[in-house]
Amino acid sequence: MSATSQLVQIDVNPPLRQPKPEWLKARAPVGENFHNLKKLARGLGLHTVCESAQCPNIGECWNHGTATFMLLGNICTRRCGFCAVPKGRPGPIDWDEPVRVAEAVAALRLKHAVITSVNRDDDNVGGAKVFAETIRQVRELSPGCRVEVLIPDFQGSDEALRVVLDARPDVLNHNTETVPRLYRAVRSGARYERTLRLLENAKKFSSGMVTKSGVMVGLGESIVELIEVFRDLGSRDVDILTVGQYLRPSRDHLPIARFYTPDEFRFMKDQALRFGFRHVESGPLVRSSYHADEQTVATAASQ
Repeated sequence: MSATSQLVQIDVNPPLRQPKPEWLKARAPVGENFHNLKKLARGLGLHTVCESAQCPNIGECWNHGTATFMLLGNICTRRCGFCAVPKGRPGPIDWDEPVRVAEAVAALRLKHAVITSVNRDDDNVGGAKVFAETIRQVRELSPGCRVEVLIPDFQGSDEALRVVLDARPDVLNHNTETVPRLYRAVRSGARYERTLRLLENAKKFSSGMVTKSGVMVGLGESIVELIEVFRDLGSRDVDILTVGQYLRPSRDHLPIARFYTPDEFRFMKDQALRFGFRHVESGPLVRSSYHADEQTVATAASQ
């Protein structure tokens, strides 16, 4: 393959804005549980990726009593073209944050806690230690709670990955996000092969670890490219796959190339299941943590 064929093509005349299809309209966030969780997060000085990433499912999930806590502040060191989380130079690591997250999980009486973070390329091992301590603190205050972590790539640091795995999360998630051809524009600072290696090493370093990854669609990829990604993830024995529609957070982010239909999401699920995943969640509003508790239960039942 020539070098020029691998370049990301930028359309200088992007298509006119498309109206959002009916199947992408989520309910506005209301309800007692929503307001209680928001108040709790504010009181403990915590961030949620639900708010920072402008997730369309925030109303449904928060009213269900589930949320994804975001560690290591609210400023990311990378500038990915799809992400709504603020970018810049982060402050010092808050080593008391794991205790506050555990207190929130206990107060909410969660049975399945999802914990993620911004990228902290300034201190990958330090970031991994905060993940590990959060897992331990949640287990101490909520012994029956399953813990799922959605980790960054730690710039390929095996040491950082081992630190997280040594704390024994129930699920280790790292998102692939898009197809290799689009990585330069979509995932600033990331590498497709690095993502595959992390997911492969998670199985090598921690026998029996349940692994998970997610892909967005609508950024200009083809179905053929997506199926190749599914094949690559399946060959790394990834257990759970999520596939959802990319939604542009603002005019400063990458444009939406097209909206996939519910039938196309069903087709992608059928294709992905050919490669050995134990559970595939595929739909327009699917995000990494959407129905995470049900995914884990389904995966455990299939063992």
